[in-house]
Amino acid sequence: MATDYDAPRKPDEDASEESIEELKTRRTNTQSAVVDEDEAEAADSFELPGADLSGEELMIRVLPAQSDEFTCASCFLVRHRSQIAKEKDGLYYCVECEG
Repeated sequence: MATDYDAPRKPDEDASEESIEELKTRRTNTQSAVVDEDEAEAADSFELPGADLSGEELMIRVLPAQSDEFTCASCFLVRHRSQIAKEKDGLYYCVECEG
């Protein structure tokens, strides 16, 4: 049997008629303007410009460039030697920066 997608989904007799006032009260009852967010946690995730971070210590071990790696002269990312696209004046450029 073919379906007429332009036809109303419910006949008018089956649709319950509600007044505008009932719909408005139902909508205001379900919505709330209160946001549950801990302000202290939100403030901890932001870094203020000019903040003094001189007392902070990084716990990351930095490794020197390996023999099979190079630093791209354009994006300054450390990449594998297979990513070299061009060498100019002793500087290496990666495939992404040249492409």
